[in-house]
Amino acid sequence: MTDTSIDERPRHLRIANPKPARNRQDALVILASSLAAVLLSLIVAGLVLWVSGKDATALFEKMWENLTSSNKLYEMVDRATPMIIAGVAVAIGFKMNLFNIGVEGQYLMGVFFAAVIGTQFELPAVLHVALIMVVALVAGSLWAAVAAVLKVTRGVNEVIATIMLNALALNLIDFLFTEYFRFESASLDVKTKPLPTTAWFPELVSGRLSAYILVALAVALIYWLIVFKSRFGYRLRASGVNAGAARTGGIAAKKMILASMLLSGAIAGLTGLKYLLGESYAYGPTRPEGFGFNGIAVALLGRNHPAGIVISALLFGFLDSLSGPLQIAKIPSSIVLVIKAIILLGVVIVNEVVSVKVARRTADRTAAQLEVAGAAA
Repeated sequence: MTDTSIDERPRHLRIANPKPARNRQDALVILASSLAAVLLSLIVAGLVLWVSGKDATALFEKMWENLTSSNKLYEMVDRATPMIIAGVAVAIGFKMNLFNIGVEGQYLMGVFFAAVIGTQFELPAVLHVALIMVVALVAGSLWAAVAAVLKVTRGVNEVIATIMLNALALNLIDFLFTEYFRFESASLDVKTKPLPTTAWFPELVSGRLSAYILVALAVALIYWLIVFKSRFGYRLRASGVNAGAARTGGIAAKKMILASMLLSGAIAGLTGLKYLLGESYAYGPTRPEGFGFNGIAVALLGRNHPAGIVISALLFGFLDSLSGPLQIAKIPSSIVLVIKAIILLGVVIVNEVVSVKVARRTADRTAAQLEVAGAAA
């Protein structure tokens, strides 16, 4: 029997596998490009404040104060919690080369139906919370399924479909809330019927940090296991990179579109439950908004990797925690939106440039190796 562990080829044909080293180099380049985008956004924000006659140094002073304050760090993590989940939902679509811009509508549908159905049962605490989470998963998934079916059967672009579905979700929820599920009480705080205490989510730090952060981290971990470590995830990523080649390899592209959109919508449905289970315990006009669109920026900045998504969400949570301190320092809190926008624009531009350079370098190395192998043969 031949010992296959010994490479008997001539030395000049023994080309070491450069893949791990290349992966590390590419990861470092991507990390550097993302950090460059963040740094650029801070420089531009400082220039904007300076040109408008504001004290630009106060912005950086408040940032440092927040970084050294335990209360603000708790707030940062708490604010990042829903953005981690929204970022994962968006990233699943990106991996399939789909732009699920409908996360906003999907999580609002999840919150609304979880609030309505959650009041219809009397269950032990763990089961009650689990039921509400399942309802949110199903509601978000079914709402995303509309866009998926339109794309698969009629070729409707998912961006157009999900944008329209966002608007439809808001109006449909408002109609159902006003006509059927508005809870009448003596209070001026109009909401659906409040959830019983068995549906309340615990806190890690009383009044500062919800334990829902553990759910968000679990979602990021499950995303990593499914998309990066499973056969389904390989098929999903292969379809996203090259649908034609994937079909040639026996992967049903339409089924993968349906599966990825359903999974993305299901994860999106969990985004707003921190608000429902730990802040309001009911759905009302003061619903959480903006997480879906922040999730797009988080996924882009995090390069659709679970670790990157968590770090990006923490960055955005940190920026959101600056709003109050900046107002005290008489700096417009809208500068936070400027920083976010520049980060997003910078990431798109810088990462595109880096991707082109990495692809060119990979092609050059491959050509050089083929030339060496051809000459040796």
